[in-house]
Amino acid sequence: MATVYSTQRTNSRATPAVMNKANELGGRIRCAHGVYEASSLASGDVIEMFILPDGARLLEGSLAHDALGSSTTLSVGYAAHTNAAGTAVSAAAAAYKAAAASTSAQKVDILATLALGSGTETDTDGNGVAVTVTMGGAAGTGTIEVTIKYVVD
Repeated sequence: MATVYSTQRTNSRATPAVMNKANELGGRIRCAHGVYEASSLASGDVIEMFILPDGARLLEGSLAHDALGSSTTLSVGYAAHTNAAGTAVSAAAAAYKAAAASTSAQKVDILATLALGSGTETDTDGNGVAVTVTMGGAAGTGTIEVTIKYVVD
């Protein structure tokens, strides 16, 4: 059987050793948390929950909400921003959680797969990136809460 190594393990085995970034090995976990009390939030409305700093490695997160109303959906993503190279990055409303029914109270994972941002690193011009929740389907009323755990140092 072969032994293979992750990128980070390969770095530490190299001669000379290559330093792993703090957000990959030995960093401190931080938490970003936002709550919004919706009062007839219309379909298509976007809530900016909080700003994640540049270089944040996204570990895991959750979306919790009340029963927001018949035919409602919520998605979690990020707002338009500028990356470190100075290029405009378009908003991606469902980058971290695809639109899902919000008709009953629940708590669900976001950043749940590689395709939904698990393990990604924010790349901004130093101003960070806003995490957003987008209402879909119909108007909704109730509490919406997003939490993301991440590492920067």
